[in-house]
Amino acid sequence: MNKTIAAAAMLACAGTASAQSSVTLFGALDAGVSYYSNASTFYNNTARPVAPLPSASRSQTAQSSSNTTPSRLGFRGTEDLGGGLAAGFWLEAGLNNDTGLGQGPGSTIAFNRRSTVSLSGPFGEIRLGRDFTPTYWNDLIFSAFGTLGSGASLLSTVGRNLQITKGPGSAVAATDNYLQTSNSIGYILPADLGGFYGQLQYALPENIKQSNVPETPSAKGRFAGGRFGYASGALDVAIAYGESTAADGITVNAAGAPTGTKLDEKIKTFSIGASYNFNVVKLFGEVSQLRDQSRSVVQANSLTTRENDKYNGALVGMTIPVGAGLIKASYARVKFDNDPGTSAPFAPQRDASTQKVSIGYDYNLSKRTALYATAAYIRVKDGQNNPAIMGAATGGTAGYLSTGNGVSGYAPSSSKGYDLGIRHTF
Repeated sequence: MNKTIAAAAMLACAGTASAQSSVTLFGALDAGVSYYSNASTFYNNTARPVAPLPSASRSQTAQSSSNTTPSRLGFRGTEDLGGGLAAGFWLEAGLNNDTGLGQGPGSTIAFNRRSTVSLSGPFGEIRLGRDFTPTYWNDLIFSAFGTLGSGASLLSTVGRNLQITKGPGSAVAATDNYLQTSNSIGYILPADLGGFYGQLQYALPENIKQSNVPETPSAKGRFAGGRFGYASGALDVAIAYGESTAADGITVNAAGAPTGTKLDEKIKTFSIGASYNFNVVKLFGEVSQLRDQSRSVVQANSLTTRENDKYNGALVGMTIPVGAGLIKASYARVKFDNDPGTSAPFAPQRDASTQKVSIGYDYNLSKRTALYATAAYIRVKDGQNNPAIMGAATGGTAGYLSTGNGVSGYAPSSSKGYDLGIRHTF
């Protein structure tokens, strides 16, 4: 850990030695005390009457990190190349300041939040490396609480859960292709387009093809997406679309031998978000749809199964400045529409929904330091039908009690959380 920070510090010093370069050290520490409680209730989807069991709950009190602002340490810099061209770099590592550890694999300090090098000019910016996805920005910007803490956007929570559950994930983070993506090539429009802005991004899957199995996974991990918007004065509106390949090709076992099943699965994200600042109140809104589309083919008999699950979400929110403080509030809902697939065309749909209400208050002690308090409540309906994704929680590691595989047992029902803390940026 110390070697990593020392190397980064030397890099910063080396950059300041050049008259044509500038290097900035930046970061934030956000720490609080949080309480989380997740309740599960009994359900029975069988025709046989069963005596209901009492509800069960799990709770946790913890010193938390990154409740309103991501705790992080970063270095960024630019070099003027002349002729309107500039080279730049950005290295940013996530921190868990309650333990002093990082958010990289194995709790290491690694620049896995962002690690890019770029070339910019009148044409815009070309950016290479690990970066945030274009679709993530809508969830972040058009939410009064962003995507962190107990009050985080419900649309973001479901998006993370879907990516973690279905993949592709990576050795860096299970949320890859939702939050960030590695191996990306990005293009950002120039800033002088009369308020219009946008970006495109493509991430290479970097998989190894196996010659004796022609259809080994070749596109798993690939991401392609973009975002286009307009911001002028009080108005900001943007549309975003992304497509992540969760599975592609013949599956193989641990020995590398094909299993005879070809699986293709894509997660498609579409959202429209907007905000408008009336000065006395700033309003936020976003609608989104996540599609989990899969196709499985058993090559021995050409049996094909298709599914097309949908997650339809909507969010509204507001912030109200009061002196040195800021009142925040939001409401969000996500509806899961289950597609049983072509292999079971007459099977009943097993849908689910979840709703969330959040309220908070930030008090600015200075431009860099603030105290905050947040409270949130989540209600889950028919959580047994999709507990891993629709069982959204306010935070912590307690989780829901979920049993029965959708037949009879415990299902996610409700979650509440509170954050009290302080943040400082530098």
